[in-house]
Amino acid sequence: MKVLIALIPALPMLSFLILAIFGGNLPRKVAGWIGAASVGISALLTVIVGVGFISTLQQIKAVDVFIWQWLYAGDLSANIAFRLDSLSLVFCFVITFVGFLIHIYSIGFMEKDEGFVRFFAYMNLFVSSMLILVLADNILLMYLGWEGVGLCSYLLIGFWYKEPANGTAARKAFIVTRVGDTAMIIGIFILFVSFGTFNIQDIMHLASIKWVAGSSIAIITATLLLGGALGKSAQLPLQTWLPDAMAGPSPVSALIHAATMVTAGVYLIARTNMLFSLAPIVQMFIAVIGALTLLIAGFSALAQHDLKRILAYSTISQIGYMFLALGVGAYSAAIFHFMIHAFFKALLFLAAGVVILVLNEEHDIFKMGGLRKKTPAVFWTFLIGSASLSALPLVTAGFYSKDAILWFAYSSDTGGIILWLAGIVGAFLTGLYSFRMIFITFYGDTKTEPTFKAGKLMTIPLVILAVLSLIGGFIELPASLGNVHLFSNLVNQTLPPVALKNVESIEWLFQLLSSVIALSSIYLAYRFYYLKPQFMESFNHSRLNHFFETGFGFDKVYDTIIVRPIVWLAEIDKKDFIDQINISISKLALIGNQVLSVAQNGKLRWYLLSFAIGIAIILTFMMNK
Repeated sequence: MKVLIALIPALPMLSFLILAIFGGNLPRKVAGWIGAASVGISALLTVIVGVGFISTLQQIKAVDVFIWQWLYAGDLSANIAFRLDSLSLVFCFVITFVGFLIHIYSIGFMEKDEGFVRFFAYMNLFVSSMLILVLADNILLMYLGWEGVGLCSYLLIGFWYKEPANGTAARKAFIVTRVGDTAMIIGIFILFVSFGTFNIQDIMHLASIKWVAGSSIAIITATLLLGGALGKSAQLPLQTWLPDAMAGPSPVSALIHAATMVTAGVYLIARTNMLFSLAPIVQMFIAVIGALTLLIAGFSALAQHDLKRILAYSTISQIGYMFLALGVGAYSAAIFHFMIHAFFKALLFLAAGVVILVLNEEHDIFKMGGLRKKTPAVFWTFLIGSASLSALPLVTAGFYSKDAILWFAYSSDTGGIILWLAGIVGAFLTGLYSFRMIFITFYGDTKTEPTFKAGKLMTIPLVILAVLSLIGGFIELPASLGNVHLFSNLVNQTLPPVALKNVESIEWLFQLLSSVIALSSIYLAYRFYYLKPQFMESFNHSRLNHFFETGFGFDKVYDTIIVRPIVWLAEIDKKDFIDQINISISKLALIGNQVLSVAQNGKLRWYLLSFAIGIAIILTFMMNK
């Protein structure tokens, strides 16, 4: 089993190396299938390892795999070593299985792109980095994977780099997430100085012994780690990079939003849950941030015209639900929603990619319309994904995962009615913007004619993800609907269970309310965006709609108080003495180059003369000595 665990991240990394070194000499289809097969085999290995692990779960809670000693200097040491437990197993399954479907889809989607091989190399490196992140047994190796996904996001968001706007979006993602990453690495340094180890399990154990709950050191460290999580998972106030990240190809958006980068923050908080339990004020802050983020992103999604930007704000909102669950101690609910969200959000992004591709790169939903009969497979799968995102009661997986978070937001020891209200308003907004997409994009008059029909490589992954978006929730049912807890029983082998108030008898009432809210939002979307769309015309041109469309103006605020002052300082400081020193060094290097280049003029007689003079100098020196 240990060898198989090591191979899970190794195979995509090996594929990356093959494509990066030899990809230029490989046929395009061969390169694509190498990239997809590496992730597919990792998914198969994950299933094999998972079955073996679960069958022995009562005796073995985790499997440790030592590869080699990475760093050793005095008291500082870190290994390349992995740890498989129920938490990392769930993440590995989602990363590899959903990642495999996205790679298969990409073979068709990127078929005619000139950067085909480069694309699959980057995607493989992305998957491998995320697997290293979730399997790492020490926080330094985790940070290596953490920065790996950051690098890959930059490379893939700016994949079509010839368009300046794409490069700008990539740089924005990289810089904004660096803010959180800087906080995180400081937190890691504090942990090492405090406990003398990078091993995550040792840190959690020592923290529970040496640190007092509510102590300043626990609060500071937890806050710094939270900073890293906020950046990677695009939560307030570092959420601004994700909508612009839609500049990358649609499969990239699916991978970032469903299986890799934005879920890294959720994993970090869940993995280091002991630190946050020692800083209860920070943990409550996580819940508040999640609640605010899901509301702001929900309103923002409601005003977008770009199909992929709607889904981007939707991801920010749904990750907000996961943070809300983490903040109230409902770890299994957060991870359950992560898994279900991966199914329906990958489905929605891939389906959106087909829509945009067949409409000749049209992104504006108000220039679409009438696609229900033109692209039936895409319509039905997109409808299923939207229904699951909207938590359509009883029949979709999203209902069961989101309902668990809403219930725990109220019923946990640290939850309450305000957090529940934020979640239920967010659920209403989710149904509204999801079916706004459906009715505007797929119903009404056809405004742009499809230019071709997507092939099976693109539609089969949609069908598989649609099925999972429907049935995936039945492994975790509340007491009122079957009392099935297969998922939470697995994850709670690693994570602490949620502490509840004594309110179990009214859970059905909250389920009923959330069902009514979901159905009401879908009905209102039907009324306002299908039956009588003129009702929304005045709102679409209002200042409030513009405020929502610009993401509550965060970009403008940051540009005013951070970007412009820094650019201004750089402009007035560009001719200071430090620059003159650097310029002088570069000029000396150029002069030296010009002098030395004389010796490489291509004239054989010059070379022989130089050789003779050199020998004469050496002989003269030796004789004088």
